Amino acid sequence: MNTTLNDEFFDWVEAHINDDPAALRLKYAGKSGAVDYACAITQIECRRRFGKKLADTLASFPRFFFPSVLAGEQSTADAVAAFHASLVAEGLPAADLTAGLGIDALHAATRASSVTAIERDAPKVEALRYNAQGLHLADAVEAVEGDCIDFTDKCVAEGRHFATVFIDPARRAADGSRVFALADCEPSVTEMMPKLSRICDLLIIKASPMLDIAHTIAEITPAPAAVMAVGTPTECKELLIMADFARPTADTPTLIEAVTLGAHHEAEIFSFTAEQEHNAPQPPVCDALAEGCYIYEPSPALMKTGAFRLVAARWGLKMFHPNTRLLTSAEPVEGFHGTVYRVVRVLPWASKVLKRFAREYPRISVAVRNFGMSADALRAKLGVRDGGSQQLFGFTDSHGNRVLAVTEKV
Repeated sequence: MNTTLNDEFFDWVEAHINDDPAALRLKYAGKSGAVDYACAITQIECRRRFGKKLADTLASFPRFFFPSVLAGEQSTADAVAAFHASLVAEGLPAADLTAGLGIDALHAATRASSVTAIERDAPKVEALRYNAQGLHLADAVEAVEGDCIDFTDKCVAEGRHFATVFIDPARRAADGSRVFALADCEPSVTEMMPKLSRICDLLIIKASPMLDIAHTIAEITPAPAAVMAVGTPTECKELLIMADFARPTADTPTLIEAVTLGAHHEAEIFSFTAEQEHNAPQPPVCDALAEGCYIYEPSPALMKTGAFRLVAARWGLKMFHPNTRLLTSAEPVEGFHGTVYRVVRVLPWASKVLKRFAREYPRISVAVRNFGMSADALRAKLGVRDGGSQQLFGFTDSHGNRVLAVTEKV
């Protein structure tokens, strides 16, 4: 590592932690001194941008080193990495074939007997070694500079084996465009599967949340044991494809799971199979929404899995329209995996309502479901500003009519 990470370096970072990184870059451009100013400013920017995302890691090791801003952008959040670590076989060796900044490897090292972290970028490898030392995990984490395909070939040749292996293939093509199939990612995990099956018991593929779950299951041979949509209450972060090579595959359907991570790393998990959702009865229909009723918006991870009939059945909820992915009940239910809203007012889609809406609700959050226009278009048509404590839902009801529901979050 070219930068000297001593007391003087981090004292300078701490002294300027509240300064604007852009202004600091202008002020210290071309200047030299005992501190590598460009690198120190990168540490300030990363702490400002990723302080919440990596709050646990930074609290455990305040002198954590970011080799670049991009490394911080691409890194796994602490909450997600902690969940990943819970999937690792306890007390057995693990590997991360695409380590990046190393957040997953560092979390996994608290559970596995050892973690081998493979990374092509030399500065990231050096940073991972330094950060592992600072987190007292140097004996548990081996950072290796190299290509994951070459490393896999070497493991096959040497008979090296891991209980758990992670891989996160790049989700962009050479021209920078996004790819939406696992086979199009780099490296191609589907092509690597025969060799990967020889070096581990459980392969965990970290994939884009944009991938279609049914198509992804069909891409993997043997069929994965599970596909997890993992997210927070506000965002689906990723798909995890669990390929368990020790699992009998005959007549064993892939489990689909929605995992929503809470503020304290607790996980709400909803599990089902595609067949169970397909065979579940259509939810009963809400004939007319009334004030005082409740609207249920499934968490982003739950929405991603496509579970709708089973969700309605589990909590005894009704639907509005088959294409309106909201549910409702007259009385509140406990433990719903998502956000619950109480209906304050129900309004028809009528010109007289549209004309006076902004006078009564000048500032309101807007969401649409099966409404025929975007949330931005509805906001503009109503003339309201985004924000405030209330939520407006525009949706199509059971009669095919467009409805506006003003709600408050429970």
